[in-house]
Amino acid sequence: MSKLGKLYTGKQYIKRREWRGFRDTMYDFYRWLVTWKDLIKFVFSSPLRITRGIFTYRWMGSYLTTTAFIDRHSMGLRGTALRINHLHFNMMIKNTTQLIANQFKADKRFGKSTKLSDKIVLFDEMMPMHLMAGFPNLFGVPIQVAPVFQCSVIDQQSMIQYLDAVENFGLPSDVCPLPACEAGAGILDDYPQIGCCYVSSSMPCDGSVMASAFQSRYFDLPTFPLTLPVRYLDMETEAYAVQNMKDCIAFIEKHTGETYDWDAYFTAMKQYNKETEFEMQKWEINKTEYPQITGASLALYRMYSFLVAASMDKRFLKVQEKVNKLMMKGYEKKEKCSKEMRHRAVVWAPPAHYYSNFSTWAENCWGINVLIDMESLVATKFFNTEDKEETLKDLAHTYERMTMRRHTNGGFVNVLDELWNVCKEFNCDMVIMYVGISCKTMAGLTGLFEEQARDRGIHLIWVDHDLMDPRTVSRKEMRGFVNRYMTTVLREEPVDESLVDFNDEKTW
Repeated sequence: MSKLGKLYTGKQYIKRREWRGFRDTMYDFYRWLVTWKDLIKFVFSSPLRITRGIFTYRWMGSYLTTTAFIDRHSMGLRGTALRINHLHFNMMIKNTTQLIANQFKADKRFGKSTKLSDKIVLFDEMMPMHLMAGFPNLFGVPIQVAPVFQCSVIDQQSMIQYLDAVENFGLPSDVCPLPACEAGAGILDDYPQIGCCYVSSSMPCDGSVMASAFQSRYFDLPTFPLTLPVRYLDMETEAYAVQNMKDCIAFIEKHTGETYDWDAYFTAMKQYNKETEFEMQKWEINKTEYPQITGASLALYRMYSFLVAASMDKRFLKVQEKVNKLMMKGYEKKEKCSKEMRHRAVVWAPPAHYYSNFSTWAENCWGINVLIDMESLVATKFFNTEDKEETLKDLAHTYERMTMRRHTNGGFVNVLDELWNVCKEFNCDMVIMYVGISCKTMAGLTGLFEEQARDRGIHLIWVDHDLMDPRTVSRKEMRGFVNRYMTTVLREEPVDESLVDFNDEKTW
């Protein structure tokens, strides 16, 4: 029996590297070196500015723990699953370092960089960047990704400073921690000083809308609120949504002097269509008896490629092609992606950023294989790559169904019915239902979820968390919800008993 729990002992996150057999251990070590190579390459892309950034911005120190972040999501993996996992994470790291480097090169704190800064358009972090494909001479920057979103999944302690700052500023502590952290980063002046204009979004909750308003004043830039319809299933809202996209394009053209390049846009959307085909192929394989990609890797890569890269980085398509080739080869060999698959699970509702590898733990400890995540199930509509009006409808459709918007808005069909349809498609007997204790959107549906799960014979495990704040509900407490259900309701023994009880509250 494996004893992965021993890797969590000591003051460091992991005591030593996991032994996976000679071949897999050497591959894992090779990828560890590749990650450090990418981080060193990032520093040398602009040594002076990036060094100043490390000592200027609080969040930069967390990126030194990137290799430990990947290790947490790789535990227990072997063969094809290990290789796919590393390909996913390595591509995210490559794109993230490039994103941060561009921001520091343009940062006015480190000297006059108006030429580059004037080519940067700021976006809210949960908004897809596909719109910017038509501006090949500009850089679309989801400004909160590096300081807040990506940083929070790498280092669980990184957001505490922003939460304390915004609460000291006067914001109630029961507001969703995500917009609170975004506002807190502004209060501590922890954003790079870049950009010529800002595109804000209408997110699912009042907290996000208020954070966007606060940040608009903080950035002190011309701002366009991209307020697409929430009741997007109503086709009568389509004309408004398309006009909203047109107005946003005109806004960017006005403040940058650029003209929308439809040829560049269509080229990127052709790549998007190919990437989407590959993504949906992953889901099809996961519906079979021999899934090849489980855990958090599927959702994190999907979110990052969809929101940040948005088919404007050709390397993502190459990675998708490599992953597909590995996946199909593993499937044909009937290769297992984990040591023991006892339960096929769906993850629903937004997960805790400070415990993004929770599903990896569930797989290693209890044999709960997470086959699909709600965060993966954003828009999958293929783009029209010839007609401008039709492709704007596709673009509006995609933005309306972005992360944290599709399944918490749009009515009963999106919130409940789709969950049961996904369970049926993936042949799942279990749902891990995340409960963001500061989120009010899903709170009223608890009884309906429980009743409908019971009628379908599906095990529903509620897991509390506080999204960005590990002090409210710790990682250990989150694991406790699953441990209690598995031992008291299902009467099962763990696959790896060393993972049932350990303390990682002080680790990254």
